[in-house]
Parts: sequence; structure tokens; C-alpha cells
Amino acid sequence: MISEENGQYLLDIAKKTVSTYLETKQRIFIPEDCPEELKQKLGVFVTINKKRRLRGCIGYPEPVKSLIESTIDVAIAAAFEDPRFPQLTKEEFKDIEFEVTVLTQPELIEVAHPNQYFDEIEIGRDGLIIQKGYAKGLLLPQVAPENGFTKEEFLDHTCMKAGISADSWMDESCDVYKFQGQIFK
Repeated sequence: MISEENGQYLLDIAKKTVSTYLETKQRIFIPEDCPEELKQKLGVFVTINKKRRLRGCIGYPEPVKSLIESTIDVAIAAAFEDPRFPQLTKEEFKDIEFEVTVLTQPELIEVAHPNQYFDEIEIGRDGLIIQKGYAKGLLLPQVAPENGFTKEEFLDHTCMKAGISADSWMDESCDVYKFQGQIFK
């Protein structure tokens, strides 16, 4: 997907974005030295952890803007707009760690029977998106191994993230997508 060097560049941009926003309440501009590779449209998530615990995570699962623009957007959103957490404070900044996950295009998993999802999903490689009607939930590839999920538990938890019953993935009206992520810490 993208080079390790450019992944580290995105990680630095996420940190600089949040640091600048904490100080000035201003969004940074795209740096003039931005590598060309980061101007392509890809999905991206920024995860903020504090003492190894989630402190914020927001992203664009679909490629809606350039990777650099999206990273700036979601870094601010993860720090200040994640509804699960209060806004990040200046005092906390020294204790947080950033993670940037660059996503591949989500791919619909087509199966004849729900049990076939188990053959199509690889824990640690794939992230999931589950959609049923207007409900939609996403879990990044690293979530399953970090939590010791089986494939069934991964499907269940993605449904719960969508706000639907855990076993909804077995329903024909439910769409299951997989994607991969390139993680930079």
C-alpha cells in the first residue's frame, strides 16, 4: 500500500495536528513537503491510546479525500469528537500514543450460507464492516487479535458496534465486508 517512511510521516502529521489543535484550535495545512503517495484517496483511521487503553478512534472507511487530508481530519476527530470520550486535554497529550491505519477498499464477502464467512475472514489480516439497513459498524483488523476474538466473536462484535443484535451477520439482509489495514505506530 504505502511505504513505511510515508506511514511514519502520516503518524507525525497526526501528532502535529492534535498538538497544534490543542494549542491554537486551528487545523494545520497540508505540508508543502507532503509525499506524492499520500495524495491518493484511501480510507484511514487514527487511534489514540492512553496507557494502552483506547482514548479515541475515528476514521473514514471509504476513500473520500486524499490520505493526507483524511489523516488531518480524523486525527482532530479522534482527539476531540469521539462521542465515547471527553475532548483530549493538553495535560493528557504527553501520555498518549497514536496509531494510523491506512485501509484498502472494503470488499463485499459473498457467501451462500453464513457459516462460509469463517472461510473468508482471517483474524489479524482483515477488518470488518457490517451493514444492515442504515446500521453500520466497523472494527479494524487489529481489534480481533488484541481482544482474542474468534471469527464468530469478531462478527458478533462488529454487529454490536453497528447497534444491531450480535447474530445479525447470519441474516441474509446483512452485508459483511472485509478490508485490510496497514498499521503505523
